[in-house]
Amino acid sequence: MPCDLMLIAYDGSENAKRAIEYAGRFLSADRAIVLTAWEPMVRQAARLSGLSGVMQPEWVPEEEIEDVAYVDARTINTEGVRLAKLAGLNAEARTAECTTTIWNAIVECADDLDVDIIVAGTRGATGIRALMHSSVADAVLKHCHRPVLMVPPGKEPAAKTG
Repeated sequence: MPCDLMLIAYDGSENAKRAIEYAGRFLSADRAIVLTAWEPMVRQAARLSGLSGVMQPEWVPEEEIEDVAYVDARTINTEGVRLAKLAGLNAEARTAECTTTIWNAIVECADDLDVDIIVAGTRGATGIRALMHSSVADAVLKHCHRPVLMVPPGKEPAAKTG
């Protein structure tokens, strides 16, 4: 029996593409929302300048100019919807402006839509790298209160010798 609604977090990465593939293989849903969360360029610039210690002058983009981060998010999201449809899912597009963190935007969207399951790819970081940079998928799993299908990266093919 299919669930009513699934949410697929999609950022255009190979791991996100793999997550869509597995969602199509293993899950059945009446509707699948492909979500791409994005952060406005003005906030990205402010965050990066804060990390570097450089003072960022006041910068307000012109109202008529569309935020390049939003344009990119829509393009990425369109690709995700196309892949989800190819995987056999009844996919719909959705973008979410991130006001705090990407994982929070995903969890808030899942709560707003009251989805039955969230699908996300993982980076597969291990060791010290995993300790230094927590993944979006891990944070979604820790902070949402609904089932999550986490799809790890594929195994690298063994190098051929000889």
